[in-house]
Amino acid sequence: MTVWQATYFATMAATAHGRGAAVLAEQEALIEDLEQLDGANRYLLLAARLNRAWVLIDEGRPGEAEVEARAVLRALTRLKHLTEVWQLELCALQCLGDALCAQDEYEEAETIARGNLPRAEKRLATRLHRLLIRSLSGQGRHEEALAESRRTFPEPLPSDSGELELARAVALHALGRAGEAETEARRALAACERYLHPAHSRVGEVHALLARIASA
Repeated sequence: MTVWQATYFATMAATAHGRGAAVLAEQEALIEDLEQLDGANRYLLLAARLNRAWVLIDEGRPGEAEVEARAVLRALTRLKHLTEVWQLELCALQCLGDALCAQDEYEEAETIARGNLPRAEKRLATRLHRLLIRSLSGQGRHEEALAESRRTFPEPLPSDSGELELARAVALHALGRAGEAETEARRALAACERYLHPAHSRVGEVHALLARIASA
């Protein structure tokens, strides 16, 4: 169990840094090993499956990630009487929302974010709030997204660096405020470069936005 936990945390750190593709095979091998767990110990299996789902989103496989996130949510209902699962449940809901956004299913993602923000705490609330902003922009509701981005939430983890600035830049660009959008995009890039691997998907998103702003 100690080796499995260490492998889980190592692959989770790599994923957060933006190197999920490099550890995908290791994640899948870990999940196969963890299938033998039973009872409350299956919490680690579900966490590992969720970590893999985020890599699938970054790898352009959001449909598979959606299926996995929904499966994790179903499995968590069978653990509620054995151990506390609400934090992992919120993470799974966020992952589901991210997968939906990657498939342009923004309305359902908004429903997930709004429905669960009231019970989320600290950084989990911050992450659901970021999901809400993305879902609003995806629906073309950029003024609302921008207004939401001004709300105060707990400081994000280093793995979330640049996410809020990018969300603001996307909304500002869509509203025709190119100068402000570029400023926010460059702030997002600086934050990403401080903490994240160059291969992180967010770095690519920022570069793509800056290219669109420059060509406008």
